[in-house]
Amino acid sequence: MINLFVKTERQKIWLEKLYKLETKLKENAARTDELAIFPKDNIQALVDLGYTSITLPEVYGGAGLKVYDMVLLQETIASFDGNTGLSIGWNLGVVGDLFEKQSWEEDQLAYFAQEVKNGALVNRSVSEAITGSPARGGRPGTTAILKDGSWIINGRKSFTTASPVLTYFLTSAWIEVKQKIGFFLLHKDLDGLSIDETWDVISMRGTGSHDLVLENVTVNESKLVELPDKPSGKYNGWMLHIPACYLGIAQAARDYAVRFANEHTPNSLTGPISQLPNVQQHLGEIDLKLTQARHLIYSVAEAYDDETRRDLIINDIEVAKHTVTNAAIEVVDKAMRVVGAKSLGRANPLQRYYRDVRAGLHNPPMDDMTISRLAKSAIENVKNESVIQA
Repeated sequence: MINLFVKTERQKIWLEKLYKLETKLKENAARTDELAIFPKDNIQALVDLGYTSITLPEVYGGAGLKVYDMVLLQETIASFDGNTGLSIGWNLGVVGDLFEKQSWEEDQLAYFAQEVKNGALVNRSVSEAITGSPARGGRPGTTAILKDGSWIINGRKSFTTASPVLTYFLTSAWIEVKQKIGFFLLHKDLDGLSIDETWDVISMRGTGSHDLVLENVTVNESKLVELPDKPSGKYNGWMLHIPACYLGIAQAARDYAVRFANEHTPNSLTGPISQLPNVQQHLGEIDLKLTQARHLIYSVAEAYDDETRRDLIINDIEVAKHTVTNAAIEVVDKAMRVVGAKSLGRANPLQRYYRDVRAGLHNPPMDDMTISRLAKSAIENVKNESVIQA
């Protein structure tokens, strides 16, 4: 099914490279979940492949892949192992967004591009226990104070995905002297920077989304790399790595259910359960959901990559995330209905898929914010039409 969305030779080449890692990633997936360990070997294999710099523009020495390419490849990785997919997806998305917006000074971008080419991994560190999701507008409790030409940063960040292997933490902090939120590029080896291994959950157990602890971390003034005038309120297209991950997990659940239906033959039947109308109903509904979700996310990614259409699909990015993640939950649920009680066995991957896709509800943007934004857009559009007609 996914071949329909492969459009370029470069995409084919990268898919071939990833499929060489399929066995490795799948074999590690159950152990990663069972022991709640970060899949360092998987991530290193992707680093060695050069995959972690695919969203770095060609002018900076990267592969220059776009959002559509990323979605295609991320869906594939997540079908092998969701924890690996989500973890590496954040790095790809942050790099893609940074160099697309060009919001840093050129010398900073050039330096960071070289780091990325050399295998450095990055994620934004923005969530905090006291503020919840930063998308809801809370001011970070993390602070940055300028003293003697250096920034002194204190605070604690939660949900820092891939923290065990990150080289850089792009960290938000409140700057009192500027009355603004700024972002600091912090290297993992800085004094006072540590990881508190707090990640103990039932979904995406291997993403290493621990707390980042900052105790008098001191950096020079150049490490303040972003000082936005105000939050944009928009989700960028690189965030589509999130629904792409859950789409991949749902595809893995679908594939397992279809194989099971074709192979499982209880002695009450003369053939496999795939001949039963109720099983076929579930399988048909599964493929219906996947087809709808896949066409939506790829069409939105394609529109985002077209700069002449990008400003028209901001709500569509949120809609894609909402639709795909909720569809993934439905797909895995139906797959479990096909397999029956066997799907609840700890050795059965479906129970892992079921837990993992639930995590998608708690990745940004949240469903309620998407619905609210759509409603407000509809109201404003009608108001604007009324003014024009008047």
